[in-house]
Amino acid sequence: MSVTATNLTQGPADLYTGTFGATEPADTAINATPEASAWTDVGATTDGVKLTVDQTYSEMEVDQVVDRVGSRLTKRDFMVETALAEPTLENLSLVMNGGTAASGSGYKSLEPAYATSATQPTYKALLFDGYAPQQFRRRVIVRKALSTDAFEVAYEKANMTVFSAKWAAHFVSTSISPIHIVDATS
Repeated sequence: MSVTATNLTQGPADLYTGTFGATEPADTAINATPEASAWTDVGATTDGVKLTVDQTYSEMEVDQVVDRVGSRLTKRDFMVETALAEPTLENLSLVMNGGTAASGSGYKSLEPAYATSATQPTYKALLFDGYAPQQFRRRVIVRKALSTDAFEVAYEKANMTVFSAKWAAHFVSTSISPIHIVDATS
């Protein structure tokens, strides 16, 4: 057995959000912080930032053979999950897919966006920077994301208040993939 220790990775990721269609950093800029004019750092996270890919294949079978003859991809879900450790109104807006913000002398507020089943949601773009093999950087860009899971806000004596967040990636176009992943190599 051969093990390349420098291919093992461990460490946190930095999560950013942008508007759907935000200008993506060039692949060559992987070691640079994304432009603040397009990407907003969401702050600290806890329990990591996780990309999940759920693929569903239908089996192809025929009477003449007992083995699976082939498979075809019928569904794919890309999900990004984390817990936002900074429970700001901005992060609350992020997990609720928007809302109406207001502020004044000594306060700021947020009201959830009014929505019906016919309302077009406000999609976001996500970007997170973590580690790739050889201690280089890995960048994942989710081009069209929507917070799709329930979340709760708990205030407890022994635990931090966090916003659990789960975003689903969505189809962009026939020529643009829902996600883009790039690793630095030097």
